[in-house]
Amino acid sequence: MSDAIIRLTGITREYQMGTECVRALRGVDLAIARNEYVAIMGPSGSGKSTMMNMLGCLDTPSGGEYWLNGQEVSRLVDDDLARIRNREIGFVFQTFNLLPRASALANVELPLVYAGVPTKERHRRAEAALTRVGLGDRMDHRPNELSGGQRQRVAIARALVNEPSILLADEPTGNLDSATSVEIMRVFQSLHEQGQTVILVTHEPDIAEHAHRVIVLRDGMVESDVRNAHPVRTTVAAA
Repeated sequence: MSDAIIRLTGITREYQMGTECVRALRGVDLAIARNEYVAIMGPSGSGKSTMMNMLGCLDTPSGGEYWLNGQEVSRLVDDDLARIRNREIGFVFQTFNLLPRASALANVELPLVYAGVPTKERHRRAEAALTRVGLGDRMDHRPNELSGGQRQRVAIARALVNEPSILLADEPTGNLDSATSVEIMRVFQSLHEQGQTVILVTHEPDIAEHAHRVIVLRDGMVESDVRNAHPVRTTVAAA
């Protein structure tokens, strides 16, 4: 895959728990192309969470190589990994992790504050990110003035504001009802159509069906890697 934005070769991850060695990943080979929409699934203990931490540069492998956007990141030290995360990866979590007393705009601006971006540019980029997720008219609202779906869209906008190479979402609909989950999947679909690389980590088959490719892990290895010929598409308008 010549246009791979992610390439894993022989990735292993082992943990020592007392006298026991836990082999969470056992030689994973994987390539993900730019602008792919991928779901990663697997039962409890499959290595799914370890894989997410690896892809997100939150952890480093015990063995093998991880190349992200042309750079080998598998041997970087913590400070360098932090810089890679800030530049290359936008995280969306099951819990929204929003500041309760800050507006949607201020929440989205937060990564830019840490990056030292000037105020005017911060506003411009945060407004653009909120508009992308359909919240152009909710910028001044605080989280308690927003629905669950709107709060998750603020979190998605925050993940997008640094224009990351990858949007990495961990169980992004886990705290939402089914109708709101459809709303959020519509946002991911739209972002993918705009060229964003999207990786979903989920245990829900109906959520994975929205992706164009589904990778299933079992016992720390890739059990299956299947192209989804008919991904679920939704036309539900963002509310």
